Amino acid sequence: MRPDWNGQKVLIVGAARQGLALARFLSGRGAQVTLNDQRTPETLRSAVEALAGLPVRWALGGHPLELLDDVDLICVSGGVPLELPLLVEAQRRGLPLTNDSQIFMQSVAAPVTGITGSAGKTTTTTLVGRMAQAHAAKAGRTAWVGGNIGLPLVEYLDQIQPDDPVIVEFSSFQLELMTVSPHVAAVLNITPNHLDRHGTLEAYAAAKARILAFQSGADCAILSREDPGSWALAGQVRGRLITFGRERPPAGLPGTYVQDDTLIYSDGRQDQALFPRSAVRLRGGHNLLNVLAACAIGLAAGFDPDSLRSGVEGFAGVAHRLEWVREWKGAAWYNDSIATAPERTLAAIQSFDEPLIVLLGGRDKNLPWEKLAEALHRRVDHVVVFGEAVPKILAAIGPAPRPGARLQSVHACPGLYDAVQVAAGLARPGDVVLLSPGGTSFDEFKDFEERGERFRAWVKELT
Repeated sequence: MRPDWNGQKVLIVGAARQGLALARFLSGRGAQVTLNDQRTPETLRSAVEALAGLPVRWALGGHPLELLDDVDLICVSGGVPLELPLLVEAQRRGLPLTNDSQIFMQSVAAPVTGITGSAGKTTTTTLVGRMAQAHAAKAGRTAWVGGNIGLPLVEYLDQIQPDDPVIVEFSSFQLELMTVSPHVAAVLNITPNHLDRHGTLEAYAAAKARILAFQSGADCAILSREDPGSWALAGQVRGRLITFGRERPPAGLPGTYVQDDTLIYSDGRQDQALFPRSAVRLRGGHNLLNVLAACAIGLAAGFDPDSLRSGVEGFAGVAHRLEWVREWKGAAWYNDSIATAPERTLAAIQSFDEPLIVLLGGRDKNLPWEKLAEALHRRVDHVVVFGEAVPKILAAIGPAPRPGARLQSVHACPGLYDAVQVAAGLARPGDVVLLSPGGTSFDEFKDFEERGERFRAWVKELT
């Protein structure tokens, strides 16, 4: 049964994209909505104007505990930590907490395919979305793709039909409050990320695992055979399990793999060729895994092999994810601003065999840099470090060059613009200059997209 919001007193904490979408949805269904944000009315002028005419009460400039005195439900936007005193007090009082993803899952009539992971989830979600669109078009239906990928689907509930495929990217922030699982749920990988928010890797992994926790025996889970964090969840699978990895799965285990430059699906007994590896334009072994994951997810969702291939062919990647920017003085420049954890930077540098200049930095998320630092000495020629995390990254890298190591030099800069200029001075014909920061953008930019856009613009201005 779908929730009845009429007359419910709802407090939404966080007036970013998710909070605004939820305010529109709930107020349109008769809820008494209060939208709370610590930012000032002047800062949020455009947001206030966007909801003009709706019966929404605004509470801006802080999070006073008085907001809890007359409320039935609290909706928490993704960027708001549960350690916020307002939310701690709400939990002490026994007030229920939810978020836009939970409300969407409780309300949607169509089956949902959900995807999470520490790295690659946006690329994989985009691929599965393209497959869903190709599949849906054959039956005159619409495919819906959103969630953490950018589109709050709660606003489109009235348009989503029961037979429409729905593909949702879930972050750990969204999952930690959820008590509903998608019909098809994929955990691509679990590596250290967002420890500044979750505190420990165990807490972070537990949040990711919630995507499986409320499935039934009729549902399907997709896990990686190559990632220990994902594979550790195999014992929690309640329904059908489909796997993915580059090598053939063990006998009897369904999954996708690569053999003789062909992507193949095995149902545990028989093999089915899907399409040649040459159809994959994405660069790097991690992106091949993303494609294998997308195929496993698409098959679990009931998409035919032709739709899988249509989703993959012609897809050159998502903006800010190993995105080619330009060639300048014989060097190729790439924007991988999405890499906000050292593990993601490590995957990016493993995608190149050319001489490498890597731009690292931003704000640290309390993550370990030592594994990446060792790879930098082995695989990278020059490193340019920038931003708030400079001292921590420099300490992890240590002195360069080391005897027998490839890394020749390490340079420190206050910000990304200066890092681009230093990299331009180092670049030679045949080099790859890679922005793959390993840290968040919040010391200098509002998000990784703005960072990538500024990088792209500064690189194109080089003369």
